[in-house]
Amino acid sequence: MLSQEDYLVIKTLKQRGVYTKDIAAELGVHPRTVSRALKRGSAPARERKQRASKLDPYKGEIDRLLAEEVWNGVVILRAIQALGYSGGHTILRDYIQPKRMQRASKATVRFETPPGRQLQSDWGEITTILGGNVTKVYFIVNTLGYSRRFHFWCSDRADAEHTYEGLIRSFEYFGGVPDEVLVDNQKSAVLAHRIGEAVQFNPRFVDLAAHYGFVPRACQPYRARTKGKDERMVGYLKQHFFVRYRAFESWAHLNQLAEHWLGEEADQRVQGTVREVVTVRFEREAVKLQPLPSVRYDTSYQERRRVAWDGYIEVRGNRYSVPAHLVGQIVSIRLSLDGELRVYANDELVTRHRLQAATTGWVGLPEHQRQLWQSTLQVEQRPLQAYEAVL
Repeated sequence: MLSQEDYLVIKTLKQRGVYTKDIAAELGVHPRTVSRALKRGSAPARERKQRASKLDPYKGEIDRLLAEEVWNGVVILRAIQALGYSGGHTILRDYIQPKRMQRASKATVRFETPPGRQLQSDWGEITTILGGNVTKVYFIVNTLGYSRRFHFWCSDRADAEHTYEGLIRSFEYFGGVPDEVLVDNQKSAVLAHRIGEAVQFNPRFVDLAAHYGFVPRACQPYRARTKGKDERMVGYLKQHFFVRYRAFESWAHLNQLAEHWLGEEADQRVQGTVREVVTVRFEREAVKLQPLPSVRYDTSYQERRRVAWDGYIEVRGNRYSVPAHLVGQIVSIRLSLDGELRVYANDELVTRHRLQAATTGWVGLPEHQRQLWQSTLQVEQRPLQAYEAVL
């Protein structure tokens, strides 16, 4: 049965926007118990004889220390022992424990944003069946803070390039760009973030932000709950999408089913906090989103290679030909997430290939090697007199 102190905890957390089921979990009761207490406006009345406690004379001092943000039980115990307390630590701990949830630093405050203001981004992972094999799947979830409409995209990696691709696909799914994107402190977006210091964002993430016109934001260190809306969606996907669909033919099949499921189910749900159908609420947010840029950002891997003497460069365990006049030079390569290799010399595209497994052998184009072979097969022309002199 709830005590009056339990009710005060419930009331405080509810005012801060904490979910009913999260409050119930903190108190170890059923969510309906919390709901009934809020509806009733007080703890359930009960009659019982109050027994005196050794702690009673010192509760005022304990509350004073808690108000001063002294939450260490041992420190409080020593303080009241100095005043004459002769009881044990357990009764003190039981008195302090319900009050801990009233700490602002411990309770998750539900922060609501206006339409078009913020998108929260996070990664999740799960093991499923893909192409008949047990495969680890990474999925990026991007959630609009106001409407709670979200989009997710699955891949075999969760690196920077896939993070940027996932964000862009979400912008395209929503048909616009929010004012800011809130991320955790993963290296794909944040290089360094120490409490009290300015955030050092990944340069390519800053470049992406400038291209799409959003402001990059990062959670406070050790406070990933700041983007709780998005983290709840990670769990939602694991409990719904990946339960309904347990096997996929390919990555393309997986993401095709994902977008179908988003449109048919996730977008049509009544969101529990705002009590409104997601698509209906999104109509008010869609008009506040910034338009997409005319040119899509290039999320390809960007690296450099030196062309070998035989006119080939090495990429991911295999070798690919480039024009023969680039032998010995440094070239730039861009490798798209779908496996297209593009080679640039002085910012000019000189060739492109599809990535192939090393077992298929080197990948070459005849026109690249023709000039190299011609220069190799040239024979020096010498007058006959040179040979006569030898004889």
